[in-house]
This record gives sequence, C-alpha cells and structure tokens, in this order.
Amino acid sequence: MIVDERLTDYLHSLEREQSPILGQIKKEAIESYVPIIRTETGSLLRTLIQMNRPKKVLEVGAAIGYSALLMSEVLPEDGTITTIENYEKRIPIARENFKRAKKEGVITLLEGDATEILKQLEGPYDFIFMDAAKGQYIHFLPDILRLLPKGGVLVSDNVLQDGEILESRYGVTRRNRTIHSRMREYLYQLKHMEEFETSVLPLGDGVTISVRL
Repeated sequence: MIVDERLTDYLHSLEREQSPILGQIKKEAIESYVPIIRTETGSLLRTLIQMNRPKKVLEVGAAIGYSALLMSEVLPEDGTITTIENYEKRIPIARENFKRAKKEGVITLLEGDATEILKQLEGPYDFIFMDAAKGQYIHFLPDILRLLPKGGVLVSDNVLQDGEILESRYGVTRRNRTIHSRMREYLYQLKHMEEFETSVLPLGDGVTISVRL
C-alpha cells in the first residue's frame, strides 16, 4: 500500500456508481482473481480521457477488457481504442465483455506479443495506456515514442510496485529483481527524456503521466 489505506477507502467512498456492465465485469474480475486497474486509477484515467478528448487510444495489456471499456465510456463519439493482449485465457473473455457492452465497433483487440505488435502499428495514437508486463515497459518505450505525436499522452500503471521500488536491488525477492531494476530504469528514462514531460503519482500502485513534447 503506497497511500494510507483509510485515505484510499475514503476516496473510494466518493466515487459515483459505475455503469451496470462495468460494475458486473469488475465483480467478476474480483471473484476470479483477475487483476484490473484500481478504483482511483480508473477515476484518473477517465478524467484524463475527458481532458484530452483523444480520437485514437492504444492500450497495451487488455486483460479481460475492463480498462478499455472504462475508457470507452468517456471517449469522443468518433473515438476508437486498440488494445493488445497476449494471455490466451483472457482474450475470449475480453472479446465477450466487449460484446456484452456493445463496444465491438469501438474497441479492436489485437492478439499476441505486444513487443511484436507495437512494431507493426503505424499510429499515431493520441493517448496510450500501458498496463502490461511491468518488466517490458522499458522495451516498449521506443515504439511508444514512435506512435505518440506531439501533445500525445502516455499513462503507465503499476510503476511503484506497492512501494518495493524504494528498496535496493537486494531488498526485493530474487524473482522480482529483474522487474525491479527495469522499472527503475523506465522511471529514470521517462523523467530524463527530452521528448517527455513526466509526472510520477503515488496513486493506486503508482502511475506516470507523460506528455510528448
């Protein structure tokens, strides 16, 4: 937990009710132990979409489609979302959820390894949301930069790893050390690249907001 749990609970209590379909998908995700974006992160994402009014959104990491559907509810009428997912068991669930929400015409799901798919995309995408394998963010970055136009926004989720990012390499379990070092490298890159203005927020599990200069 990065932010005090009582404060997080209070912020959650202020949230408006979700649409019935989003609420149902969230309930199913929790019951099936499928990770989805946290409530406060979802609220931020909706606000950023409303602020920026993107026509083309790219999501890296669809899971069961929850965050794509959340964004789709606040897109401009002519806006579209392209989302990428590699985990075979979640792909049919995501497709079914898009169908249930009647969003098949808005959301396009690409199946496969994001590293390869990103290289094939042409863009530009006005808004990119990264919520995939955390150790791969740094490897996605060159293509993300290519696909994002000036003024475009990149949002990256789960960047603080429940606070573990503060620990030294040897303060985390051996199996998490590669992800830990790559995420530290990713955050340093975002904050020091001339192409981006980036803010790191201790919200949810840590979020970065980067604007392409």
